[in-house]
This record gives sequence, C-alpha cells and structure tokens, in this order.
Amino acid sequence: MNVKIVSSNRTSNPYLLTADEEAAALQRHRENRNRLKVPRRPAWDRTTTAAELHRDERDAFMNWRRDLAHLQEEEGLLLTPFERNLEVWRQLWRVLERSHLVVQIVDARNPLVFHSDDLGSYVREIDERKRSLLLVNKADMLTDAQRAEWAAYFEKEGMRHVFFSAKESNEELQQEREREEAEQLARELTRHTLTEDQIDAQAQEDEVAAVAAASVVVEDFETRVRAVDLAVEDVRTRVLTPAELVSVLMRESPQLNDEHSGGKLVIGLVGYPNVGKSSTINALVGSKKVNVGAMPGKTKHFQTIHLTDEVILCDCPGLVFPTFATTKADMVCNGVLPIDQLREFSGPSALVAQRIPKHVLEATYGIEVRTRPEEEGGSGIPTAEELLVAYAAARGLFKSGEGNPDEARAARVLLKDYVSGKLVFCHPPPTCADPAAFNDEHYNLATLARSSNHVVEDPESGVFSVKHAASDRRTVKRTVMSNSSSRVDALDRRFFNSTSGAALQAAQRRAKSHHVVKGSGYAQMQGNGIAARVYVNDRGEAVAAPQTANQGKAKQHKKKKPGKQRSGAGIFDEDI
Repeated sequence: MNVKIVSSNRTSNPYLLTADEEAAALQRHRENRNRLKVPRRPAWDRTTTAAELHRDERDAFMNWRRDLAHLQEEEGLLLTPFERNLEVWRQLWRVLERSHLVVQIVDARNPLVFHSDDLGSYVREIDERKRSLLLVNKADMLTDAQRAEWAAYFEKEGMRHVFFSAKESNEELQQEREREEAEQLARELTRHTLTEDQIDAQAQEDEVAAVAAASVVVEDFETRVRAVDLAVEDVRTRVLTPAELVSVLMRESPQLNDEHSGGKLVIGLVGYPNVGKSSTINALVGSKKVNVGAMPGKTKHFQTIHLTDEVILCDCPGLVFPTFATTKADMVCNGVLPIDQLREFSGPSALVAQRIPKHVLEATYGIEVRTRPEEEGGSGIPTAEELLVAYAAARGLFKSGEGNPDEARAARVLLKDYVSGKLVFCHPPPTCADPAAFNDEHYNLATLARSSNHVVEDPESGVFSVKHAASDRRTVKRTVMSNSSSRVDALDRRFFNSTSGAALQAAQRRAKSHHVVKGSGYAQMQGNGIAARVYVNDRGEAVAAPQTANQGKAKQHKKKKPGKQRSGAGIFDEDI
C-alpha cells in the first residue's frame, strides 16, 4: 500500500522533504550517480549509409531513454525533464566531434546540478587527446571564500575549472557603447553648424575613421589576449575578464589538426539553456566590437563563431542533461521548470523562505513578515503563506473578486527574483565543513546596506536596522492581520491572555444570566425561560451550548387542533 503520512505540523509543507527524507534521497543519488549517461552516437565509418546511421542512432537513443525510464519507475528516482528530442542530441554529437576543448558552462550558485559527469568521459571516448573544462558562470554572486571552497572541491575531484561573470563583462561593454554613442551624438550636433561640402567631407572622414578604429580594436583585443600572463594559482579563484578567459582557453586546449578546424582552435560550448551560455558568447564576441547578429537563447543547430584568427567558438543548442532532483520545488528554484507555467507555488515559495533568512527578505523588499511565535509552535522561519501574504499586501497585489492577497502573483515575482539572483543563495560544496554558515557573508546587514535602501545605520551606535516602509501602512497591517491564521491567533491571544478583557467579561456576564436548574428530565432556565445544555470544551471549561435558530423568539400561538389532549400537569411545577 502506497500511503504517505502527512505531518500535522502547520509549519511543514507537504510538497517538500524533511531533513531525513532529503538525506536519504541524496544518498540514493550518490549510489546511482554512474547510471546517468549521455546518449552515445553509434560507431560509423565511410561505408555506413545515411539510412543505416539514422536507424542506429534512433535505436541507441531509445535504449538510452528506456534506461532512464527504469530509474524513474522501478527505482523511484526523480529526474529533471531532460531533452527528449533526438535532433538536439545529434547537434551535441557534432559539436563534440568538431571541438578540441569542450567547455561545460554551469551556474555558480549550484554547479553540480548543471554539471554532467558523464560528458567528460564521453569526450575522452571520442578522442583521448581532447579535453573538457568547467566554466563557472555568474561567479560574481560568490564571495572570495566561497570560490576558494568550490575550487578546493573541483581540484579534489580532478575537474579543471575557471570562474567567469558574463553579466559584469556585458555591463562594462554596455557602458563603453553608451560612451561611444554619446561621442557620436556630439559629432552629429556639430554637423548642423557646417556647410554641405563640410558635412560630406566630415562623413567620409568618419567612415574611414570607423573602419580603422574597428580594425584597431580587434587587433587590440587579440593583443590583450596574447599579453595575458596568469599563473595557475591566479586562475584558481579569480573572476576572469573576457581577454583572460580566451587566453586560458587557448592554453588549456590541445593542438589538434583535423579536416574541420582548418588549423584553428575549436572550442565547443555546452550548457543548460538558463546558465548564461549566450551571455558568455556575447561577452566574448562583444569585446571585439564587431557587429554580430542577435543570438537567440535556444537554437536548433550549432553555430560557429570566429572569435580571433586562431580561435573558433562552436555553440551547441542549450539542452537539459538528465540529473537527479529531490522535489519539483527544487527544480523550479534552480530555473529548470518555467515559473510562468507554475500551478503549485507553495512548495517553491516555502523553499525560498527556508533558504533566505527573514531579515534579508525584509531588507530586500522593505516589508515586515509576521511569523507564528515560537511559544505557539512556530520555528521563526516564515511559511509560504506568511511570506506571500506580506509581500502581496505591501505591493497591492489583490484578487479582483474577493479582495484577498493574490499569493500566486506574489509567488511568481519572488521566484523570478530568486532565479535571477536578486535573492542570493549559493549551495555549498559537499565537502563544506559548515554548510549553514556558507552564505553568512551575503546576509550581513552591513553588506545588504550597500545594495538596499531599506537598511539604515544608526549614526551614533553604528548598528544597522531594517525599515519596514512598505508594511507600515495601516491598510497593509489590516490585510495581514485579516489573514485566516493570523486572525484566529490574534483572537485566541486576546481572549486567553487577558483576564480583564472585554470579551472575557461579556462571556462571564452571559454565563451568570444563564443559570441551569435540574428538572424532571428537562433543563430549566431561570429568568429567561430558555432551555440550555452544558458541555465541557477542550480546555476543561463548562460552556453553554449556542442557541439554535428558534431559541429566543416569541412563541407562535396557533389555534388548537381537535384531537386527544395530554395533561401537562407537573412538568413546570418547581416543588416536584
């Protein structure tokens, strides 16, 4: 019988795993780690026809999918929604066959989720001389200490790696483009004061200067690449610039001469669709200041990009490798599942509330998250409902019909901020000595004050505090308190914590006016003449039962019907 016991604890979420369940799931993932394979291309030679090769590829691909289905159905393991289109995997095979160095791009916040162990083995199976490299993108979200711990783990596992931030590189390029556009605008304004002959002459001079400048910039980029001289220790934890990254890639690549490369170095780029692969390519190509077409986030076929006279980039379509996952909420937070198509949002929202401390959420959005006190069973960690209600009320996100806080819209905003990196949480490596303190440097109030306007410093004491500006309005407080759980908790506290409260005094007055006297099988009410019953509630108190709809109303006198009448003598006599 497949029965799951759901905890009665209000702070637990049925869509998440407990600590023991998560530890057991991770242990099973480690035991079956070698069974996650990348589909291999069948062996072929010049005598193999196209029809035979396509048939062999299809058969091998179906066998690979059957093995993964066995893991899911028979072993009960949860896998990410991996790529099931054979054509996309064919593009990967072509990229691996052409490339001398295969670069696997991963997200720095959780590198192991986006990394495929078997891909490096497959590269060596194709050609032992080929190499693979791990490019940890979005490394600007990691502190120096965090990069050092991940570097130690990669070195222990024998994984060659580099740290890179495509976001910072693209921001620098954008600033430089804006300066160039400002200079171009200034030149355009000066043309309005020139004659027609002077304008034509100036236009020709600008065109010649632009071509010369472009060639100079390209030569300057290649010169900077050759001038890079980084030691191995410097590359270990350094966030590389585009020129430094190209230099390291050229140094790591083997020198292979084949019919596809034409004497140039071919570097293949592989990764998930959301790890910043296209941003990395744009950062490298944009550094040359060469006009290139827009590069979509997901392509149907691999693309070759001539980076320099010696290097060619081979871009593989973004695909999802089969990877183990603990819950669907974890896949949403990792960006594997789309947030806009999400139906169940309490699980991912609860996971964000568990990973991001309460004061960080309040400092980021300027809200106050009310949680259940610890003496009433609370853990100090906000639940999904408490977080979403607080955010929705502060931002004015309400449902049109009922006027209640729109928790679904609030969840989509918070989850997108988490995936984009506005709410930073970095997973520690498996060898981390203190995983709980891995992100402490991110969550320091002094660090948050540099990026948030809701953290202020006391000029006298130097102590930082969080302003709840968005939750200080009376309407927001009323909305949060009108939430079902908060309203019931507040009512209980007012009633039981105060011995002189108005509610308790009114209850005592009602109890005194309802005095119960025993009778002959009936309960008699003195004064009002209303029958009542007494029962003991769960707190051990004697409480009068609530009145029914007919109690307290005037008696309806009707005409007596003819028939047999029974005597009622003795029923209302008090001396019986």
